[in-house]
Formats: sequence, C-alpha cells, structure tokens
Amino acid sequence: MPERTITLDGIEPLEFYGVANSNLNRICDLFPKLKIVARGSVLKVLGDEAELDRFEEKMKALVAYATKYGHISPEVIGQVFSEGLHGAEEAQGKDTIVYGNGGLIVKARTVNQQRLVQLYDDNDLLFAVGPAGSGKTYTAIALAVRALRNKEVKRIILTRPAVEAGEKLGFLPGDLKEKLDPYLQPLYDALNDMIPAAKLRKYIDEGTVQIAPLAYMRGRTLDNAFVILDEAQNTTLSQLKMFLTRMGRNAKFIVTGDITQIDLPRRSDSGLVRAMELLREIEGIGIVEFDQRDIIRHRLVKHIVKAFEQEHQEPPAAEKNR
Repeated sequence: MPERTITLDGIEPLEFYGVANSNLNRICDLFPKLKIVARGSVLKVLGDEAELDRFEEKMKALVAYATKYGHISPEVIGQVFSEGLHGAEEAQGKDTIVYGNGGLIVKARTVNQQRLVQLYDDNDLLFAVGPAGSGKTYTAIALAVRALRNKEVKRIILTRPAVEAGEKLGFLPGDLKEKLDPYLQPLYDALNDMIPAAKLRKYIDEGTVQIAPLAYMRGRTLDNAFVILDEAQNTTLSQLKMFLTRMGRNAKFIVTGDITQIDLPRRSDSGLVRAMELLREIEGIGIVEFDQRDIIRHRLVKHIVKAFEQEHQEPPAAEKNR
C-alpha cells in the first residue's frame, strides 16, 4: 500500500494535534479513506496514491498556517482543507495580530492599539505612551512575535531600565540576573501567552529571544531585530539616545512608557517626553498616545488611573484653603 511521511518541522506536536488529539481527529475525519498514524512530529499516512497527493497538498498549507500563526483548531483545519490557506487567513480577521498558546487570539482591541498596528507597517521606530493597562507593551510584543514567525526579523530583544520602584534592588537575593528578573517578568508573561513554553526556552537559549536590562544595550548594533524598550519613562534623555542609536539594518524599534509612573529620583530626569518632542516630525517615526479609553484590565483600573491623575493635577486641599 502506498505510504507518505510528513514531518512537522519547527512545530510543537502537542500544539498541532490539539487537546485530546482534537485537531488530529478532525484531519482523520476529513480523509476517511486514509490511515493516519502520528508519532511525535512525524505523520505516517497510508492509502490511495491520488488521495495521498491531495492530503499532502492540504497538509503543507496547514503546516504553513501553523508556522505563521502558531495556532490551529478544528475550525481552521476545515477552512484550510476546504478553502485553502488564503481563505483561512482571511477568516482569522483583520484585527488579529497573532495566535497565542491554547488558541489565544491576540487582537488590537482599541482604537489606539489598532493605530499602533497600522503605523508599524510604515515606520521603523514607534513610541507608544499611555497609562497602565492600555495594552501598549502587550501589543508591541505581539507585533514582535508575528514578525519573528513571518521571518521579517531574526530575533526579538526586550529591554527595560532597572530602576527601583520603591524597593531596593540590592536587598533582593541571588546574582545580577536573579535580581533583575523580577523587573523583566511582565515581558516574560506576555511571551508566555504567545509562544509555547518549550519553544520559548529554546529561543532564549539560542538568543533568538533576548531579555536584558537597558544597560546591556550599550555598544551593540542591533541588526535584523525587533527591539522593544519598555518602561521608557524611567530613562534619561542620554540613555534614550544611547538606545535609539543601537538601531541597525532591518530593525524595528518600539519604545513604550507611562509618563505618570516615573520612578527616577527626580521626575525631570525622565527623557521620554523630550525625546518624542525632538523626533516627532522625522519621517519613519510614529507616535501613538494611549489614554484611559484604551485600558482593558479590570473595570476599576480606569477609575483608579483617573483618580490619581486628578490628584496629580490638583493642589492638595490644605493649599486650596489657604
């Protein structure tokens, strides 16, 4: 009996086959005349020659989809096998940035998130500033993961300034990396939503994904990379200049920050606002200013942000009564 072997190169088999083999079962249902046996990342298929040719063609399209979006489902399998790869890609929706783990759909969910995605196509440097919970960093990381999957870049580099937010770094246990990891944890959290754990560990070990404090950027030239500087409100103007001048060939940079959460000893030391003023009119640089309407965390977060903004703007009650 004719036989074919199909290898799932670069795809996590458990993700591809689905929970309780739901995806694999859907594939088997669509080809009842074939005997399909899955062992790890290899599919062995037996049956009629013409049916094997059709199966192999559809599987190539499905593997291409899984490689690009990092996700498949029984619904996607039906679309790929009936309408082809193009039809399945159209069905995913224009606002979807990337598919994460377990079928998580990462979309641009607000006007300014959508604007950030749109500006990405025409600009190599983007500033995304706004309040906590507005999704600026998460959207930026989703764009980075999509660029890596599409082979637009060869690596993702995520960095933050190691500035203390009320706690003292020196009192934390461990070596330098262990001391800094808590500062970088929000970046790990976003990546863990979008890249399978085993693949993320491999990417980090190989240097395909790098997460490091801002000081480690000095002296580097970042070619073929998607680079995100998070918490940029805690950088000085000279630090921002150092970071931005790391940009190499075929690089995309996104700078995110919240100017209401400056942890530097003096608020005036923050260089983020001044940097945007200096660079705003340069072609190839885009700026998106998020606001309270973009906050997508718990409904109370919007009210908390608004209350603290009013406190910052208004003089204390004691001064009002003088």
